[in-house]
Amino acid sequence: MNPRLRQLLLSLGRVAISAGLLAFIVYYVGPGKIFAVARAADLRLYLLAITLVQIGVVVRAYRWLILLRAVGARVSFRRAVYLYFIGSFFNTFLPTGFGGDVVRVIAVGQGATSEQAAGTAVVDRLTGFIVLFLLALVALPFSARLLTPRLTLLVVVLAGGVVAGSALLFEGRILRWIIRRVAQLPILAGHPRLNRIYGAVMAWIEKSYGVITACGPRALAGAMFFSLIFNLLQVGANSLVGTALGITASPWVYFLFIPVAAATLLVPATISGFGAREAVYILLFGQVHVGSDLATTFSLSSYFLDFASGVLGGIIYLVSGLLGFRPQQKATEA
Repeated sequence: MNPRLRQLLLSLGRVAISAGLLAFIVYYVGPGKIFAVARAADLRLYLLAITLVQIGVVVRAYRWLILLRAVGARVSFRRAVYLYFIGSFFNTFLPTGFGGDVVRVIAVGQGATSEQAAGTAVVDRLTGFIVLFLLALVALPFSARLLTPRLTLLVVVLAGGVVAGSALLFEGRILRWIIRRVAQLPILAGHPRLNRIYGAVMAWIEKSYGVITACGPRALAGAMFFSLIFNLLQVGANSLVGTALGITASPWVYFLFIPVAAATLLVPATISGFGAREAVYILLFGQVHVGSDLATTFSLSSYFLDFASGVLGGIIYLVSGLLGFRPQQKATEA
């Protein structure tokens, strides 16, 4: 089969799965109940949440800039912010939650090589995920009593797995030893396809570790710090959304629920976690006695926080193109 046709069919399949899941959940909950919750929302709090998310985009841009400059790239702060908003636009409207990262790498322009942009984009994402799940582990002692033991275990396993896996990647030597041991397994010897997959994964890890090493501990520490600020803004924005909708759950639960819901971005069968994310929020909020109508409306409202960033990014991209002042990175720009 033609690779482009295959990719198109896979994308259409993912759209169909997400649309089907979302339609089922909306039908199960009741469209009238969802609209009623949305109509009663406090728009002032919701607008404040949108503002926090836009500030978060700027914080993420600065986090990426720290990593870019650590590997010798010469990209301005204004350019980094511009690229991050453009990336938000493509993340919103492409059938993946990571398409904007690819666009940032392609559009980085002079001042940074594609290898520098791609490698730092990976590290940029990793630092965000690490801090997000670390916050979940820190918040767990304060909110575990609100959850069932099974859900508490899920949070511990998921957060611990992400943090441990990221630590292995950052450390490098242990992960390389594990990879060499896996390569010796008999199952790989007789399966060329598994060998190709293994080779691709190993190449990605080697490339990522090379960039991590090039960034250095100081830049990584700076990226972690700004990841902390960004994730606190995200949790604060989502807490405001919950309050605006009338959810009375403890603010601590957002530190636990947001990382679990963020993991739905990694579900390859859906588009940006649509459908899966709503189901996860219904399950999670159900543990703290929040109804499925509130949980579904919260999930959709939370998505529209990022959608607002995407729309703003689209406006910036369109206007900069129409007026002819779309930023072009210069090699001499600091």
